[in-house]
Amino acid sequence: MLPGSSYASARAMRTNRLRGKVGLYFVAALSVLAGMTDAIGFMATGDFVSFMSGNTTRLAVSLGEGDTSLVLRIGALLLAFVVGNALGVVVARLSGRRPWPLLSLIAALLASAALLPAAWQLPALIAAVTAMGMINAVVEEVNGLPIGLTYVTGALSRFGRGLGRALLGERRQGWRVQLIPWAGMFAGAVAGALLEQRFGIAALLFSALLAAALALVSLTIPRRWQLRYMPR
Repeated sequence: MLPGSSYASARAMRTNRLRGKVGLYFVAALSVLAGMTDAIGFMATGDFVSFMSGNTTRLAVSLGEGDTSLVLRIGALLLAFVVGNALGVVVARLSGRRPWPLLSLIAALLASAALLPAAWQLPALIAAVTAMGMINAVVEEVNGLPIGLTYVTGALSRFGRGLGRALLGERRQGWRVQLIPWAGMFAGAVAGALLEQRFGIAALLFSALLAAALALVSLTIPRRWQLRYMPR
């Protein structure tokens, strides 16, 4: 191998590692935002804001019990989450796969959810759930590893399977990082619970501020890296 090509290869490897590290830090921060928002919404209203597996189970139970009003309420939240994911991809594509416009819209939705009158609980929930659907389009993968921001069941499953393979002597890379979104969501949920105890659903303003701060942080990430993180 020529000296020049060896140097270029080593440089590419360093860049790849740095891109992965920055991406994982960004994922951790986004997971904190998701966990915080989910905890605030759940404690304030009894409904999950980002954990749609839980809402799906609640929908099934309410159907079994014949609770029509709860069926309609949870159904609206599930629909809002799906719509939010779709809007996230559309906004990401129209903005040239830049995270800051998406995060700015998320911040606006969360702020509106926090400031709506108490009697408008369902519209506030729908705004927050839509925002949590949209956040999944901010980072889809890091160095080829799939990332889930608002659900950690998949992350824990991938971690567990990776652990099993490691115990069998396989040396696959990447499974350990699956704990990062889980840890971020857990830490965010703890913070959200503490904030909700003091401010109620208005604590979503803190989620909005964090989303706005992450929009600014994203501007410091190199453009070519942003293109690797966001959906195509």
